[in-house]
Amino acid sequence: MQIDGLAAIVTGGSSGLGAATARRLAGAGAKVAVLDVNMDQAREVAGEIGGLAIECDVSSEENGEAAMKAARQAHGPARISVCCAGVSESRLMLGKDGPAPLAHHSRIVNVHLIGTYNICRLAAADMAECDPLPETGERGVLINTASIAGYDGPPGAISYNAAKAAVAAMCLPMSRELSRHAIRVMAIAPGMFETPMAQGLSQKYLDEMTAAIPFPKRFGDPAEYAALVETIVTSPMLNGETIRIDGGLRMR
Repeated sequence: MQIDGLAAIVTGGSSGLGAATARRLAGAGAKVAVLDVNMDQAREVAGEIGGLAIECDVSSEENGEAAMKAARQAHGPARISVCCAGVSESRLMLGKDGPAPLAHHSRIVNVHLIGTYNICRLAAADMAECDPLPETGERGVLINTASIAGYDGPPGAISYNAAKAAVAAMCLPMSRELSRHAIRVMAIAPGMFETPMAQGLSQKYLDEMTAAIPFPKRFGDPAEYAALVETIVTSPMLNGETIRIDGGLRMR
């Protein structure tokens, strides 16, 4: 699927992986809607790329529907949906003060898992109404953000690990269900990347993770994630799979 002229939505598009993806897609000619709760940064990114900033809490049914409607009215139905919205709040399930509040687990799951499903269902509905593209016969592609933490499960982040594992688990059955509409579904599982989420981690942990990466021995650049998004969009045979992008890192 060629990107030029197509409408795209990127959740969590105000920073990190989402902002890099918005820039990459816009650079390839897409009309990009940047969805986020941080509107100051979202407007900054949208202004930079000639896109549209839309306030959206992805875990809210009403917010999601309103945001998709606004994007559709401005750019037409999106053929490309990339879900990057997320929060990082590592916490032991059983710490010195006792069990973690259930609200912590709920928030992580709501943003990463419920939010991803919410945007996917809405974007897929729009894509299904589009005509198949003449060069490939596809109607659109959904790209979701999992994490290698969903596979390797480091301690201290059970809620995050579980939510990201679920995002990866949705990929294949979602692609099978939506195949009748000629909609592809892919997921990307990043390792350690230079994003605002990483800034909240201790230097000791950052050093340990860097040392554990086989090659290249550094954190990933969000632009590298965005480049993989472009590869997925433009490669019709990529479907129903989660791709790790981690320099060979296996967390422990």
